Amino acid sequence: MLSKSKVKYIRSLELKKYRNEQNVFVAEGNKLVADMLHAFECELLIAKPSWMATQGNIPAKELLVDEDEDIRKVSFLKNPQDVLAIFKRPAWLLDEADPSSSLLLALDGIQDPGNLGTIIRLADWFGIEHIVCSLDTADVFGPKTVQATMGALTHVKVHYTDLQKYLETQAAKGIALFGTFLDGENMYTKELSANGIVVMGNEGNGIRPKIKELINRKLYIPSFPPERETSESLNVAIATAIICAEFRRRQGNPA
Repeated sequence: MLSKSKVKYIRSLELKKYRNEQNVFVAEGNKLVADMLHAFECELLIAKPSWMATQGNIPAKELLVDEDEDIRKVSFLKNPQDVLAIFKRPAWLLDEADPSSSLLLALDGIQDPGNLGTIIRLADWFGIEHIVCSLDTADVFGPKTVQATMGALTHVKVHYTDLQKYLETQAAKGIALFGTFLDGENMYTKELSANGIVVMGNEGNGIRPKIKELINRKLYIPSFPPERETSESLNVAIATAIICAEFRRRQGNPA
């Protein structure tokens, strides 16, 4: 049975302050935890015997068998699964991201954990290995975001920095900076490169003005048919999917 102090510790990790202090994050779910065990250092794992029996050797510093609904006591899910784990946060380096030779995503103030997690999944699907976030973007290690990534964090590195300064530096190097705007050029007729940075903006306000000034490739996702009245905008995760798909299609078929 989990001690009261252990329950309190795990529950505290719902807050960014305590995750930062302990340099850890929580993951839940049978497949999610199994995937992450091979990518991140596991500090603590609580699981039902039936799940443990399918895993073989489990590389966790502390391994606890679920007793008396222990997982339910500490879970952040409405319907807890068979395993919960606490992992050490990885030490990702922004210097590893090279927009001169690969395609990166940059997120300007994305607030919704679900949107962030979905964008990370999209990046993984389309072979984008680095995402650069503004400091006010949702925390990638929050329980809701981790859950929404569905394991994509094992392949995609997420960095937080002063996004304006970072993009200023990249623009000075001649890096292509893409962004979507209502007054941009049709993305299906615009030339798209295999490298550069695609900037996606906040759910309500889009890309902030200072960063918009740095974008040197302004794109527009057209609705269909063009003359038909539609909703004002797309969800940022959906827009990211459309853009990434077109970038990768061009690489496979330049026409």
